[in-house]
Amino acid sequence: MTSPNRQIVFDSVSKFYGEVLGVNRVSFALDPGITSLVGPNGSGKTTLLNLLTGLIKPTRGSIHVLGLTTGQPVELFRQVGYCTQFDSFPPGSTGYDFIFWPLRLHGFGREQAARLTDEALERAGMTQVARRKVAGYSKGMRQRIRLAQAIAHHPSVLVLDEPLNGLDPIARAEAIALFGALAVQGMHVIISSHILEEVDRISDRVVLMSSGYVVAEGQIREVRQEVRDHPMQILVRCSNAARLASAAFELNHVVEAKIVNDGRGVLIRTRDAEQFYLRLNKIVCSGLIEVEAVAPADDDVDSIYQYLIGCNGGPI
Repeated sequence: MTSPNRQIVFDSVSKFYGEVLGVNRVSFALDPGITSLVGPNGSGKTTLLNLLTGLIKPTRGSIHVLGLTTGQPVELFRQVGYCTQFDSFPPGSTGYDFIFWPLRLHGFGREQAARLTDEALERAGMTQVARRKVAGYSKGMRQRIRLAQAIAHHPSVLVLDEPLNGLDPIARAEAIALFGALAVQGMHVIISSHILEEVDRISDRVVLMSSGYVVAEGQIREVRQEVRDHPMQILVRCSNAARLASAAFELNHVVEAKIVNDGRGVLIRTRDAEQFYLRLNKIVCSGLIEVEAVAPADDDVDSIYQYLIGCNGGPI
């Protein structure tokens, strides 16, 4: 069991802006690794990140970050790096200035701040343009310099609000590799993102949010298994789609068997994927059908999230 001093803990946290709900009754504990917040605009993701970093205080409940409360701003700064999505920089500043001077303002000596700045620039791939003014950067470069600032002081928790926005495919792959490397080192990497295929690929766990509530939290497959009333879709490419569809309809747990447009496969919706796979093996062994490929069609964040908010539309 992970020590509380290594966890991020939300205990029945609510935040209201007057009569407007930000988040309500949020409770979970996160271990080190990559955690992704998923949800549309207005779901409460940014409020949750701002609460985590101590930028705003909860209306009710408590938050502990590696044993610290969000009421300890100086100590929290040393532990947390925050890369926001807001594209705002001091007028006339260079990329180097954007990292160096905040380190100095927070008590790092000149030599140490310079070393940390150079190291962060290198890790974010921004060394060659560090002395250029940020005003001349592309959107992707501005995103990367914000990331460099967030990791410069070697935090234990890295909070990233839409960190992949504006990055080209190569820069996105490099950023994802960096997130993974930081997580392997034992860091908490908290990512808010709407790029669901990336979230699905890189996350150790997800927090799914809707209308200020957490509707599910955990590893992707764990969340998927908990949603037992959600029929799983399986695409089977085969030599005789009609025969497979007919055989599938004989199974009580299959709720739909639809031949795909090209006639070379069947989309199965089943409430018991394991039993379907066992039946499919018997069909293949009988020699009546040749199967080319079998793949889950919706075992991902997007389908799970859409199902959860469609069925619940609020807290669970």
